[in-house]
Amino acid sequence: MRAAQVVRLDGPTAIEINEIDEPTEEGVFGPQILVDVHAVGVSFPDLLLSKGEYQLKPELPFTLGVDFAGVVRSAPEDSGFAPGDRVACVGPYGGASEVAATGPDTTFPLPDNLSFEQGAALPMNYLTAQFALKERAGIVAGETVLVHGAAGGVGTATIQVARGYGARVIAVVSTDEKAEVARQAGADEVVKVDGFLAAVKELTGGVGVDIVMDVVGGALFTDSLRSLAPQGRLLVVGFVDGSIPEVKVNRLLLNNTDVRGVGWGEYAMRRPGYMRAQWRELEPMMASGTVAPPVGTTYLLEEFGQALVDMDERRALGKSVLRVRP
Repeated sequence: MRAAQVVRLDGPTAIEINEIDEPTEEGVFGPQILVDVHAVGVSFPDLLLSKGEYQLKPELPFTLGVDFAGVVRSAPEDSGFAPGDRVACVGPYGGASEVAATGPDTTFPLPDNLSFEQGAALPMNYLTAQFALKERAGIVAGETVLVHGAAGGVGTATIQVARGYGARVIAVVSTDEKAEVARQAGADEVVKVDGFLAAVKELTGGVGVDIVMDVVGGALFTDSLRSLAPQGRLLVVGFVDGSIPEVKVNRLLLNNTDVRGVGWGEYAMRRPGYMRAQWRELEPMMASGTVAPPVGTTYLLEEFGQALVDMDERRALGKSVLRVRP
């Protein structure tokens, strides 16, 4: 079968499409689900893995692919899945191939109203957003959520999950094109990153927002803290701009605000069944159409390297996806 592989740690341009053996029903850790893959999500961990900069260091060569969706080929009897089931899956790597192996804790039923491309856009970003908003921020209906990087994969996921919890969403973007993506995802208001603090204060009558979802970090961080209402929570999800900000804790004291880390993968992987419970929480939002991932550019499997270059250069809008089967 074909698989997108890292054979040397030279970044996206060194990814190769190789012919490798299909996985078997019996894996290293026991019986596993085999999935005929239709689509693969393009994820930031894939970019880091291609450079050897991720916390996981698989032995070379290895297959990329954190998020993928397809049809179950075979499954253990006690897995809860059967051949023919449409599924979305997530893992540390290994999904960017024509057939992938996965386990029941990281395999989720894909509703018929969502495409395979949308399924490949769901797991990592939407489970991260759900974990951030519910587990870490304790979101309550009626609160206001500010989303940085709102046109990206995590950003659009956060917009939709926050709306699913009954929150008002203010999206922060850098261009008119990205503003339209955020609006289509469901943002109530959209503001430009330049001057976002003043715009947020105006939109909230000077009160500020209850939650900030920050995937950007860097120079925006201080103004993000200033945008919080009393008892607001700033969620640290990533550092897209490449610099890690520091917190002067006196800023937290004055308005009783919090800065909270969001490490979904580390938390979820250590708790069997947790991701399945998260998925069940999202299912009503999928059924209502509130959660419907906006798919960005669709590439062929052979174009994985270019897809990661586009992500690295911040050209990607929404979640980019690779098509494996027609």
